[in-house]
Amino acid sequence: MNGNKVIDAGKPEAGLLKDGERLDDLQRNGYRIIQHSEKFCFGMDAVLLSGFAGAREGDLVLDLCTGTGIIPILMEARTGAAHFAGLEIQEESADMARRSVLLNGLEEKIDIVTGDIREAGHYFTSASFDVVTCNPPYMMGNHGLVNPEAPKAIARHEILCTLEDVVSQTARLLKPGGHFYMVHRPFRLAEIITLLVEYRLEPKRMRLVHPYVDREPNMVLVEAVRGGKPRMTVEKPLIIFREQGKYTQEICQQYGF
Repeated sequence: MNGNKVIDAGKPEAGLLKDGERLDDLQRNGYRIIQHSEKFCFGMDAVLLSGFAGAREGDLVLDLCTGTGIIPILMEARTGAAHFAGLEIQEESADMARRSVLLNGLEEKIDIVTGDIREAGHYFTSASFDVVTCNPPYMMGNHGLVNPEAPKAIARHEILCTLEDVVSQTARLLKPGGHFYMVHRPFRLAEIITLLVEYRLEPKRMRLVHPYVDREPNMVLVEAVRGGKPRMTVEKPLIIFREQGKYTQEICQQYGF
């Protein structure tokens, strides 16, 4: 999943790369993605969310905080959804996402929009999506913050949007009965559940992700349904590594690592 490729300057894709950028092979349908190691690259959380999220044939899907477009690209490869949109506030990341869409020939399937999640209603019609996904900034306030202007800081800290912004805009954009999928940190789980219920996004499914079987979870995957009835399934834990540097069988088989 994370194998880097050196690009021959004579190849057509070389014209899509800017200084410092690289192509990563996604091992899905031959798809590749443009990234910049000094800015922000997708991680395991985005890959796990793309596998946890579901979309039916003909669905319209929106990815909030899309970054370089990894989730729409991976979900296009594994679902029958009709169309994807990605919303990203950082133009540099959105530009990389658009070029990755072009590189993979997905211009008719994926649109990347540069914009503020707090103004999502200006870009998209209310109650127009069957599925919304989000890998939002995890950290609150200035916790661990070094440079609030840096792309990585904006992607990881609630500088330009909060968890409530994500949940409230999702509630506005989802169709009744639509599904919301999010990856976040377990230490904020109480806040996540409270906000989802407040905005009538009923939590339906949850899975905790552990780096090793004997370590505490460091990620949580959550599914909610707009206007759904109360009842949530807690799935068995997902373990990433069986030992140092070696992925578990489930990670290898289902996620391509």
